Amino acid sequence: MAEVQTAVLTGKRGITRGKKLSTRVDLTPMVDLGFLLITFFIFTTTLNEQKAMRLNLPQDGAGGVTAVSKTISLLLCEDNKVKYYAGDNPTSMQETNYSPAGIRSVILQQTQKVAAQFGDRNETVVLIKPTPDCTYENIVNTLDEMTITDVRRYILMDANKEELNLIKR
Repeated sequence: MAEVQTAVLTGKRGITRGKKLSTRVDLTPMVDLGFLLITFFIFTTTLNEQKAMRLNLPQDGAGGVTAVSKTISLLLCEDNKVKYYAGDNPTSMQETNYSPAGIRSVILQQTQKVAAQFGDRNETVVLIKPTPDCTYENIVNTLDEMTITDVRRYILMDANKEELNLIKR
């Protein structure tokens, strides 16, 4: 609490000058009030609810088989080489490079194939799989090709053991 010092009367007569009185404010209750308010607001605020993204999964049955024909896998190798295969058969792997006549034409051929088969070129899915031997520049160049060819669905993922064994041959 606040307290004010009062003048002490002495037995002297005459004109007495007014003394400056000092005040001291005790802020302990104010600190307690602050902590109570902080605690109140922490307990009364609503926490953010988790938001989940909708995951589009392929249909069961025949739909799952056709989803594989929409994909092309690009394996980024050493010496600026790209090995690729369509679908899920890595044994049919072919090789190209980062020139416009290389990787870009491969991606455009796949999008045309998907457009002819499914009626929408945006159904094309490109699986980008950098190997341990590729450079950061190769990944950036591949992502640039996704923008240039207007591929909207691509995934950056690791190559599996079977693909890595086929590359080493």
